[in-house]
Amino acid sequence: MTDGLPAWLPAQRWFRSKQRQIASVSEVDRASLGTADLVVLEVAYVDGGASDRYLVPTIGGREPSDGEGVWAGIVDTVATGASLDGARGRFVGRPWPALVGLLAGELTERRLRVEQTNTSAVIGERMILKLYRLLEVGENPDIEVGAFLADAGFADTPALAGTLTYEADGELAAAAMLQAFVPSAGDAWVSMLGALAADPERGVELAARIGEVTARLHAALASQPDAPGFPSRPATVAETGAWRAAAEGQLAIAVAAVSGDAHERMVAMAPAVTARFADTFGSATDAARVSRIHGDYHLGQLLARTDGGFSVIDFEGEPARPLAERRSPTSPLRDVAGMLRSLDYAARTAERATPGFEAEAWLARARDAFIDAYAGIGPGDVGLLAAFELEKATYEVRYEASNRPDWLWLPLAAVERLASGVA
Repeated sequence: MTDGLPAWLPAQRWFRSKQRQIASVSEVDRASLGTADLVVLEVAYVDGGASDRYLVPTIGGREPSDGEGVWAGIVDTVATGASLDGARGRFVGRPWPALVGLLAGELTERRLRVEQTNTSAVIGERMILKLYRLLEVGENPDIEVGAFLADAGFADTPALAGTLTYEADGELAAAAMLQAFVPSAGDAWVSMLGALAADPERGVELAARIGEVTARLHAALASQPDAPGFPSRPATVAETGAWRAAAEGQLAIAVAAVSGDAHERMVAMAPAVTARFADTFGSATDAARVSRIHGDYHLGQLLARTDGGFSVIDFEGEPARPLAERRSPTSPLRDVAGMLRSLDYAARTAERATPGFEAEAWLARARDAFIDAYAGIGPGDVGLLAAFELEKATYEVRYEASNRPDWLWLPLAAVERLASGVA
């Protein structure tokens, strides 16, 4: 099975290490799921760094198609709390209370054909199964935060219905999560682009509504400061110093990730970007606060519900960051910066597709609407927010260079604007 995998894996949207050359791929475990198997692959790299483990369901030596029962079989494993034993470890299902009302009826399968770093399938039009392709040892923030928000009474996220865990060598890794399916008209990205094509004023209104749900999300995440892993407190000097180091690290990775003209542009901008990071993070005041956040917040992480509201999804954090970093408390302004960058993506995309639409003018209004509705940006936060936006743009350079080179123009232009102090 493994012969063609070094060529096949990098072509998969969910493969995380596209810039690392694969040295070998080996099968380290396999558990039976009826007519299918859950296969664990270990990927080693030429650079000698840490290897990765990936989960690949197979049926007849290939990935499953809808209607073959593999996704529904995983749901059944979760629902029954079953254990699927492999040669080295086992997959263990755990149902959550919300699952009780979701199982009645046929378990049809409909895999979502969207760009994401995992695989999701709608089951019976009542549940959504997310299969975590990269098996990361430790507590998965997607599951952890989802459970916390349910306990905090935050209703604008799908209900957690169950989990599947891979246990091997005394270590645990999340393999799948089951949630209630939220009827929607797609995500907020689709809704925003539709609004910008037909009625840009409605796009400004959407930005305001997103600001409101973001404020509720952050309030819920900060609502139980004594809960383990969910503090809400002033940032420490060590944390603001770490923010500066992380931002400078992102810049260095972005510079190394691009070539040709893009590389030359990043090299030319690097001194100004570094200076902005030093000035802002070096003078961060006691007003800076930390809590748990979404961590990869953009329009694609909001479902535009059919009732007119939004539901926040996918709390894994930025996929390129280590798991421990994604679980660490940090400034909620990171989420605000991420959404502002996403509004920029939407505006620039619409400008290319819609004659007469002017991105700069619309963005000025949409940013104000979002921030006003969020109502959590004080005078001392403005500089910090701008620095997080700039850091996010450098992350986007790295991301697009690895996954969508045709989009690289957008974050490159953003880094140039933000480095010069223009949003």
